[in-house]
Amino acid sequence: VQGARCMDCGIPFCNSEKGCPLGNLIPDWNDLVYNNRWSEAIEFLFRTNNFPEFTGRVCPAPCETACVLGINEDPVSIKLIEKSIIDRAYEEGWVKAQPPKQRTGKKVAVIGSGPAGLAAADQLNKAGHLVTLYEKDDRIGGLLRYGIPDFKLEKAVIDRRLDIMKEEGVVFVTSVNVGQDLTVSELRRDFDAIVLACGAQQARDLQVEGRDLDGVHFAMHFLPQQNKRCAGDDIPDEQFLSAAGKHVVIIGGGDTGADCVGTSHRQGALSVTQLELLPKPPDDRHPSTPWPLWPMMLRTSTSHEEGGTRDWAVSTKRLVGSNGKVEKLVCVRLEWEADENGRMRMVEIPGSEFELKADLVLLAMGFSQPIHEGLLNELGVAYDGRGNVQVDENYMASVPGVFAAGDVKRGASLVVWAIAEGRKAAAAVDRFLVGEAALLA
Repeated sequence: VQGARCMDCGIPFCNSEKGCPLGNLIPDWNDLVYNNRWSEAIEFLFRTNNFPEFTGRVCPAPCETACVLGINEDPVSIKLIEKSIIDRAYEEGWVKAQPPKQRTGKKVAVIGSGPAGLAAADQLNKAGHLVTLYEKDDRIGGLLRYGIPDFKLEKAVIDRRLDIMKEEGVVFVTSVNVGQDLTVSELRRDFDAIVLACGAQQARDLQVEGRDLDGVHFAMHFLPQQNKRCAGDDIPDEQFLSAAGKHVVIIGGGDTGADCVGTSHRQGALSVTQLELLPKPPDDRHPSTPWPLWPMMLRTSTSHEEGGTRDWAVSTKRLVGSNGKVEKLVCVRLEWEADENGRMRMVEIPGSEFELKADLVLLAMGFSQPIHEGLLNELGVAYDGRGNVQVDENYMASVPGVFAAGDVKRGASLVVWAIAEGRKAAAAVDRFLVGEAALLA
């Protein structure tokens, strides 16, 4: 029914870069699903997307906000159709390992196993190169594995795909921190090209009085522990960050904060409050972000629907506690106003201070840049003005033979952007190694 609503647009904005960074052939597989040609639909889906089982579950679907039908009706449920195609393809046995028919003999190291690294590794292996992917954690998947809760992305979905990639010849090496366990000189000696896909893991911190109190943690210390327990790891209770029986305050209104909300609910928190610096977005698309742009509007996740409180335009002034443990936040309400250059700035509202009870404070304020110490500095790559790895039009860093893709190059972003950049970097590496690209970006 949803596939039938696709309008065969003359210009389908859903698969433009604003709608889909991968350029997915959305109208084509919508039509194939409508005509019950599912096996052909998965072929069209795989032409542009290595991992539709990931994007079909966790992508915020900018394609739907760019859908032409969405101008005056609800858009086509593109994300659901994508997920349905790939899930049916697995059920029918259509997704099978397809090792390359011949090898080039060229060796490529991919550093980081998030969606950018996995996409680059998958593409380069398809081109016949010998790919080794290194991951510092104990399991492959990066933020897909340890940053996204199981209730949003079941880890069996990742493992199913990894099994196919292994069968196709990709070599996965875990628990290796490149730059420490494996030196840069060894890396340069053993590989013909290197792809950096190690993410933007420098978390933004809260620079206020009381930050050092016990009970104040980064979200990315909290979320991975729950995922590890879900995977069967034995984490002693005294080391486990739990929201059970606690008043939880989450600072940061994005997806990571929402994941902390849902996880806190499941762990049995007494109360959950999520704070955001920015004002509350409007319920509908704001005129400043007209179709087909990604709209500025209020988004409510399933975690929010499960309970808790959301509060906007709030700044944390200080954290207060006793005996070294956090007990409350002192906050102030904000107004946002334009300065003389038209830029919005926050102004504290006099007399608006208030307190929030807190036994656990989770910092989910995003990530500022990749971690420079270690691998990146030892490679000697240049950085752009935001501290990300600087690349040229061919995704090559300032060091010949070193490429970068995903968050390490563009800053913290979406899974769909990471996959798209991994594919583009792989095509560039292929050209670098053999003089021509056999890969579609």
